[in-house]
Amino acid sequence: MTRIAITGACGKMGRVIAGIIAGRNDCMVCAGIDLCGEQYADFPVYTKVFDIPEKPDVIIDFSHPSALPDLLSYGKMNNVPLVLATTGYTDEERAQITAASAQIPVFFTFNMSLGINLLVELARKATQILGGQFDIEIVEKHHNLKKDAPSGTAIMIGEAINEELGNSKRFVYDRHNVRKERGADEIGMHAIRGGTIVGDHDIIFAGRDEVITLSHSAHSKEVFAVGSVNAAVFLAGKPAGLYAMSDLIKEG
Repeated sequence: MTRIAITGACGKMGRVIAGIIAGRNDCMVCAGIDLCGEQYADFPVYTKVFDIPEKPDVIIDFSHPSALPDLLSYGKMNNVPLVLATTGYTDEERAQITAASAQIPVFFTFNMSLGINLLVELARKATQILGGQFDIEIVEKHHNLKKDAPSGTAIMIGEAINEELGNSKRFVYDRHNVRKERGADEIGMHAIRGGTIVGDHDIIFAGRDEVITLSHSAHSKEVFAVGSVNAAVFLAGKPAGLYAMSDLIKEG
């Protein structure tokens, strides 16, 4: 039985994760961490991670990048694995995550959906075949409450594509103030915000007289919750290192 603590437990995703765990028999929520401190289920909720009286087996974080310093400190001090599912990390924060993984197990991905991670692998394959001849644009759509743009998932997709191209491309986020033809070295990134869109991602390969589009659409937040819980159960007992969805898939 994997004992899981949830950071951001009182938020929308935290509550969905708690509900997913309640329906499983291989894990349980031992504690929640949230600034509001509201207890809404049969586990205690604390305002700080250091207030947890008993060490959990794993912590799932679906809160805010500002929680990262305390989580990394707590994880390293207590040898507790971390599943980091929050988006909006800076390059410096991502470097801190990588550094911490030398001491503790850390599961980090921009998107916990199995389907999205399959999309990334399909994008890699398509890039190997089409990348030199096709222009590549990434369009992501999310609800009107999302604060970061482009999405972490769009960045993950773009970085995977660029890696296949020897990191020879540059990301272009805005073209309205430049009047010139599209450069061959560009990967376009476009963010749409509106309504209650959970998360849509399109990868457009535009060539001469033909267009290929790879798409993924999330219809509820449960796809991310299920992925994060699977990651937590997978991570429990693992040695120090930086893990991603590809590692979970291989073990499955």
